[in-house]
Amino acid sequence: MKVLTAAQMREVDRHTIELGIPGIILMENAAHAVVREMVKAFGPLSLHRIVIYCGKGNNGGDGLAIARLLTVNHKPAELHVVLVHPESEFEGDAATNVKMLQAVGIERHQQLPFDARMSTIVVDAVLGTGINGPPRGAALEAIHAINTQFPLAKVVAVDLPSGMLSDASRTDHESVRADLTVTFTAPKPCHVLAPNCVNIGELVVVLIGSPVSLLARSKLALSEASDFAALFAPRAGDANKGVYGHVLVVGGAAGKSGAVRMAGLAALKMGAGLVTVATDAAELNPELMTHGLWDCMAALPGKSVLAIGPGLGDSAEAAALLVKLLASAKVPLVIDADALNLLAGMEWSASQAPAVMTPHPGEMGRLLGISTAEVQADRIGAVEKLALTRNAVVVLKGQRSLIGTPDGRVWINPTGSPSMAKGGSGDVLTGLVAGLIAQHPQSIEVAICAAVYLHGFCGELGAQAQTEQCLLATDLLEYLPGAIRAVQQV
Repeated sequence: MKVLTAAQMREVDRHTIELGIPGIILMENAAHAVVREMVKAFGPLSLHRIVIYCGKGNNGGDGLAIARLLTVNHKPAELHVVLVHPESEFEGDAATNVKMLQAVGIERHQQLPFDARMSTIVVDAVLGTGINGPPRGAALEAIHAINTQFPLAKVVAVDLPSGMLSDASRTDHESVRADLTVTFTAPKPCHVLAPNCVNIGELVVVLIGSPVSLLARSKLALSEASDFAALFAPRAGDANKGVYGHVLVVGGAAGKSGAVRMAGLAALKMGAGLVTVATDAAELNPELMTHGLWDCMAALPGKSVLAIGPGLGDSAEAAALLVKLLASAKVPLVIDADALNLLAGMEWSASQAPAVMTPHPGEMGRLLGISTAEVQADRIGAVEKLALTRNAVVVLKGQRSLIGTPDGRVWINPTGSPSMAKGGSGDVLTGLVAGLIAQHPQSIEVAICAAVYLHGFCGELGAQAQTEQCLLATDLLEYLPGAIRAVQQV
């Protein structure tokens, strides 16, 4: 699903109007969509006491149209419309909708009636994507009222919670905290990036008349299960292990064998036909083949994917081995953990084989020569820069992990859980990515997005079953079958 910035959304609206769909019709379609989602979430609406806060711009115009539709079609137990600004300040389509409210006899207020504070639904239509700085004056007062004065109410945000900056991942001033956000045409960055996404509530994206073809220019997208469900189609009846690739995982220096064990098991669980682990460890799971770590160059022939780094260590010997592997490998590379830290001091970029790098913010900072705080302040920029300079697909782990490509495309992953903030989770992801690439070498980017999505989904399922505190990295694999089945049913 494409994600649009505020400027891109304005262009889409402009082109849509040029194609012959007036703005007032788009506003009407938006209002119908919001009411429809309110019915789904909270219906029947005739039982509710509803307050709608309306600003003077297009977002407020949507709110005014919502009020009219609710009155005519659903007859709430109470409906109060609060105009954040005087009626004389409403312009354009918003002013038209004020007159329509007058025509159907809906009373407007500038101050909230006391009895409306017992409302069960508050609709936030104060500010939309046009805001480019902190809210002030009456708008800020309305935002604060929505957040503090309705203890019984669910909050429905129209397009985005008021006060949020459409293109920002973080809002340092007060913005509305919504239970349901209904946005139009496409999500905006604030809807899908952390930490703003936690104040969105349930996000519903609705089409209101703009042609989907107008969204194609955006290089930012939200991963969806439908993007990669085809990777999990039923296997052929005569399939054999050779069909599904052979992963080589290199790492597990003395005392660090757990990392490669987790990565190897994850690759097998994801469906790779064979997995060999090059490690110093004496024993691993019986399903995993083993090879010596320091002579692993001999294990390269016949492999489909090379995963390097889990437990490799930071010794000079490890660095020398990494250089040899990167120079020799002709198969897709998955580079993680210690290998990333070693690469921070090297000028390497992928050339002879596709590569994916999976840093957490600290590793990303070392690779870019900046602080972790700087990475977190501009995660998309960091992913774009590293993907370009290293000519690799980059997975920046964390809340709302990002997947970036060398040509500037970025996917935002919507799955994940705080339960995954535990040692070993990244090693499991390395194996999932390698295992899926082994099966689908012609669809590497799709496979990476799928592996990241499933990894996060396993964390969500595991947290539900075991709590956020108790889930272990290896437990993630217990929930992989359920996550895959959910994707298959999309």
